[in-house]
Amino acid sequence: MAALRVWTAEGLPGDPGAWLYTVAHNQMLGDLRKQGGRSRILENAADGFDGGGIPPATAHFSGEVKDDMLRMLFICCNETIPRESQLVLALKTLCGFSTAEIGFRLFATEANVHKRLARARERLSEGSAELQTPPLETLGNRLSGVLDVLYLLFNEGYLSSHPEQAVRNELCEEAIRLTALLAEHPVGARSETFALLALMHLHTARLPGRMDGAGGLLLLEEQDRSLWDEGRIRIGLEWLARGAVGETFSRFHAEAGIAAEHCLAPSFGETRWKEIVDLYAMLERISPSPLHTLNKAVAMAEWQGAEAGLSVLEGLLPTSRMSGFYLWEAVFSDLNRRAGNIEIARQHQVKALESAPTEALRALLRRRLDL
Repeated sequence: MAALRVWTAEGLPGDPGAWLYTVAHNQMLGDLRKQGGRSRILENAADGFDGGGIPPATAHFSGEVKDDMLRMLFICCNETIPRESQLVLALKTLCGFSTAEIGFRLFATEANVHKRLARARERLSEGSAELQTPPLETLGNRLSGVLDVLYLLFNEGYLSSHPEQAVRNELCEEAIRLTALLAEHPVGARSETFALLALMHLHTARLPGRMDGAGGLLLLEEQDRSLWDEGRIRIGLEWLARGAVGETFSRFHAEAGIAAEHCLAPSFGETRWKEIVDLYAMLERISPSPLHTLNKAVAMAEWQGAEAGLSVLEGLLPTSRMSGFYLWEAVFSDLNRRAGNIEIARQHQVKALESAPTEALRALLRRRLDL
């Protein structure tokens, strides 16, 4: 917003990237100072910045992380800050997410988001936190946090909780850009980074067929696969192959494998659902989550029928964080509808429609859960 205001009036600066970094840096310092007292680290970090000019060359990480945004992500993912507070700080301060959007992604209330943000700011304002170059070995310790932020940034682009934008392509592209830079860096050139980049490309390849002419979301079985970007699919598969080297198998590998199965299927009916069920089972083992179980149940229903899908969910109860989540209710409604349990399906349908965060998702759910 500052750039739109100043550049419109005064013209484009000589180094737009440095200008944006200066404004973001000073804004972060200002926010931190509002939350707590001035600290020695913050004062030292502010040295050399005049508030409106171009920062000196030393504003960059001595060649370690050349991109300003990526460097600041590493700063936000300070290992002395609890993981969820890291995510809140990065998504709010750097990615511009609202507290409602963060709460939706982390299954947290807005009040909890505010508390985590305050804790993260307090920790950064302490003397143990730096706003200068973290050492190379420290960057490695923060990689998993940075990958999580990039994953959430991409997800908000791919299926947005914004009330007026079902898909936010600019967020997808920025997440891909930052992850690609990370994959080129010695600290980030690891198989889980490659797998995450594969996942992003494979999902992005399907975006051209994911919406109808009016901007509404389409179900997977409704999409015109001829619109999918074959070039993107090839790039995604190449990154997935790079990520397959070595012994590491992360949740990004499993999710990228699932995305690859969808991209390679000639049609919805020819999808290899057994392989997708197996991949979700692996995902459950390495990263347990009710969401993964829900998705496995959906895949099982496509493979062996709705009753088989419901058997996967037998005895599964929503956690306090999942209770009332639209996807939880939608899956139970859909599987019970297909199994002939109409009254149960209707109860979950009502809850799913009530809890869906956007009108685009409600429209899709009405079509999917029609009784």
